[in-house]
Amino acid sequence: MLEDLFAGSLKDSLARAELTSLSELDAQISKQKPALDAKTALAATNKIRVIAEIKRASPSKGDLAAIPDPASLAKIYADNGAAAISVLTEERRFKGSLADLAAVRAAVDVPILRKDFISTEHQVLEARATGADIVLLIVAGLAQSELQKLFRFIESLGMTPFVETHNAEEVHRAIDVGAELIGINARDLSTFETDRSLFAGLVDLLPRNSIAVAESAVRSIPDVQDYASAGADCVLIGEALVTGDPVRLLQDIQLIPKIRL
Repeated sequence: MLEDLFAGSLKDSLARAELTSLSELDAQISKQKPALDAKTALAATNKIRVIAEIKRASPSKGDLAAIPDPASLAKIYADNGAAAISVLTEERRFKGSLADLAAVRAAVDVPILRKDFISTEHQVLEARATGADIVLLIVAGLAQSELQKLFRFIESLGMTPFVETHNAEEVHRAIDVGAELIGINARDLSTFETDRSLFAGLVDLLPRNSIAVAESAVRSIPDVQDYASAGADCVLIGEALVTGDPVRLLQDIQLIPKIRL
């Protein structure tokens, strides 16, 4: 599954590259405001922070929500305490797009994450050209040399790399490239099965100066409380927000203290 997602995302990126030259991307980047400081936004409180996701579908659940106006949803997120917005731009299985990211960028002033299966510098340039402040790098899909190269390239454009892991080896690989924003995903991207206890078993491997993000298997306030008790600084939530009451959920999360100070 993960290989297919990376291959499809790369194929779509190559198709876009035939329509938009590097010089055009550079011109678009020059018109963007400097990337926002995502690490400060996600760590500057003693409460759990939320990366709220624009998510229409997933390979495991199929269609979740139509989301005809991603900008309006992003504004609801930001107005109710989301510290950052994640925009899924993968087209085939998640039904997202870079147009969604551009619309969200125009609507909110919080950091925006481009969540996709990034494997090339061209995809990173697309992210910055569309207004992203954070770019996802999935350790499981990249050789260490590729991870290091893309990590540095993201930083060179003023953005923050968000490095996603799923086991101890991947956490150590994230640390080795200098990651400070590190996700521990309860979902195995090879099988799409989830294990929420995974976060508690790995979080102590993270450096104290890092930002620990719990990803996946967040369905309710008790789930967020469990992650907070285990040491999460931040949670990334998609499905529960797009299928439920985002205002209530986000406001309730703001009451949950952060343990890992």
